[in-house]
Amino acid sequence: MENQTFETRDFSKASDGILDKESALLTSVFGWMTFGLTLTGVVSYFVLNNPSILNAIGSKLLILCFAQIAVVFWLAARLHKMSATTATACFLGYSISNGLTIAPLLSMYSGASVANAFMMTGALFGSMTVYGNVTKKDLSSMGSFLMMGFFGAFIASIVNIFFLKSPMISWVVSIVFILACTGLTAWDVQKIKRQASYLDQDTPEFKKASIMGALSLYLNFIIIF
Repeated sequence: MENQTFETRDFSKASDGILDKESALLTSVFGWMTFGLTLTGVVSYFVLNNPSILNAIGSKLLILCFAQIAVVFWLAARLHKMSATTATACFLGYSISNGLTIAPLLSMYSGASVANAFMMTGALFGSMTVYGNVTKKDLSSMGSFLMMGFFGAFIASIVNIFFLKSPMISWVVSIVFILACTGLTAWDVQKIKRQASYLDQDTPEFKKASIMGALSLYLNFIIIF
């Protein structure tokens, strides 16, 4: 009976330790993500208020967008091999560059439209974040399906931009992107929680995991927006 009591206490301590790690990692991830979004917003605001810079970026917008897509794939392949400091610098640099390319897109819409889009994005993103954090269902199997949907929509969008130029296809692709990224948000949050169990706080690996998680969620938010 006494042994059972000790075992229960040990299990409770271990469980509390994992929960503390999960909380610490998620706090760090969302902190970095928020900082990245703030950088993007500040840079976009600066560009929007400087017509000469806005026009210069707008004239090369398509090239810059494809360059950023290439950077995303490069980061996804290389980020886990970088040091925590280099990974942080890359994430912040990407957040700044995103602010440059988003500004010309924002200039096409009214302030009210941008605000509404931001609030709707926040609601979708927030609800899936909560779901990914509290659900007991294993979402691992969803990942490959959602990524297939995302890349399918990405390829379809490229074909539509250069060849088909169909408003209907553009609309359908947008819906698929939103569904895929909202689902990936919940999947990413659960994946981050699983990572926390084998990471020690105050280590380079913990910080790098924070940056990688922040980049994943940052991209989900930006694409939905």
